[in-house]
Amino acid sequence: MKILSRVTRHGRRRRLMVSAGLLLLLAIFVYGFVCGYRINLTPSQSLGLWRIRPLTRSVAIGDMVFVCPPDTSRFREAHRRGYLQQGLCPGGYGPLIKTVIAIEGHRVETSPDLKIDGRVIERTPVRSSDGRGRPLSPFTGGIVPGGSVFLYSSFSASWDSRYFGPVPADGILGLADEVLTYVP
Repeated sequence: MKILSRVTRHGRRRRLMVSAGLLLLLAIFVYGFVCGYRINLTPSQSLGLWRIRPLTRSVAIGDMVFVCPPDTSRFREAHRRGYLQQGLCPGGYGPLIKTVIAIEGHRVETSPDLKIDGRVIERTPVRSSDGRGRPLSPFTGGIVPGGSVFLYSSFSASWDSRYFGPVPADGILGLADEVLTYVP
């Protein structure tokens, strides 16, 4: 009986320790989320831990940002194709990490390469199909409207504004800071 009692106490203690450890991990995760930390698992940017830093000024060209995509038919199709992760943005999408490459008033062209105000952006081919051979329709080009930004990722297979066009700047959650990342 004493052996069974010891084993039962040991089992309860082990379950209690595992439960406490899991609660601690959950608390760390929730605290990190509330403080703006996110894990990026997509190849469009470095994999790993990122932080959303509040934007205390107007967005500028070259800023890397977290942005919630608008809930439009183009983004719904992208979600069905697996280009977007699940998340807390409108439409159930996860925020994107992209670089602002053009802002209000800039002229964008997407054929055959990306051009901003007539200047070719290196290594920005506009693809006609995705990695699975499904057709991609590029943004037709034009002037970035007021209150919008044009986003870009240097990852060659990135789905960015070359395909979905400018997005509302009010969807920007903040600047994207790498904390602990790596490039595979």
